[in-house]
Amino acid sequence: MSLSDLEIDALRAFVTVAEAGGFTAAAERLGRTQSAISVKIKKLEDMLGRRVFERTSRSLALTHDGEVLMGYARRLLDLNDETVRRFAEPAAEGELRLGVAEYFLSDHLPHVLRRFAKLHPRLHIDVRVGMCSDLVSALDGGELDLVISRRDAGDTRGRAIWTEPMRWIAAPGLEIPADGPLPFCALPAPCVFRNRGLAALGETGRSWRVVYTSASVMGVQAAVRAGLGVAVLSESSVPDGVRRLGVEDGLPELGDVEMAIFGETPRNRRLAEPLVGFIVESLAAMRPARPPLALAG
Repeated sequence: MSLSDLEIDALRAFVTVAEAGGFTAAAERLGRTQSAISVKIKKLEDMLGRRVFERTSRSLALTHDGEVLMGYARRLLDLNDETVRRFAEPAAEGELRLGVAEYFLSDHLPHVLRRFAKLHPRLHIDVRVGMCSDLVSALDGGELDLVISRRDAGDTRGRAIWTEPMRWIAAPGLEIPADGPLPFCALPAPCVFRNRGLAALGETGRSWRVVYTSASVMGVQAAVRAGLGVAVLSESSVPDGVRRLGVEDGLPELGDVEMAIFGETPRNRRLAEPLVGFIVESLAAMRPARPPLALAG
């Protein structure tokens, strides 16, 4: 029995509906009409013989089959986009010394760079991972060509490339004390995550005590996994095996952190643009779907 071929457009519509929260929002992202998106999802369901969304008058959620399909769909879209990009973009060639803040894509950066290297084998990237202040100093001293790091509010230097929320995280079994000090794991000061977390606790009158300080994000992640306390990290550096906390757990909102690229010049932009674009697209693909989804249309 011959098998039918899945349509990339239908898979992209499916993933976008799940990520955007509904058909109307997905249509806006893809530049299509809502009815066109609905038709693609219907054709996909007919082809698979399975329902991928559970629809009610007020909500939209992935079915079990939809959750299974999501993993395959993202992999197929990544491979499709990687293939098209490989032949559509001019080959980048040269050397680039790149500094990346440790908390940015902490678990995923090596995999992203490996995939990028396959697309651009003649672009050699020397990566240095470290703290923001050290990387910016290295950039100013001519030791690095580009730096991807945090940009503070009001800072006009650099070009913003990504904004993501800060998250409270803890081990699944950690009990959050209702009255006692909140155990806090953090990077050394000055650190935006440490400062934002402690300032937010102070504004709400919540007591805290620092129980673990590590000079690396991996050290903070390990302390959290071990159940020593809670921590504040960016969304892209939240490791597997922990839970996200929020206002429902009695913890304050933290806001967002803006990442920017520093050091762009007319001379290195030809090399920087393919890399930065690839990293941003990879980040967007990592955004989790949000079941149950609010029905947007």
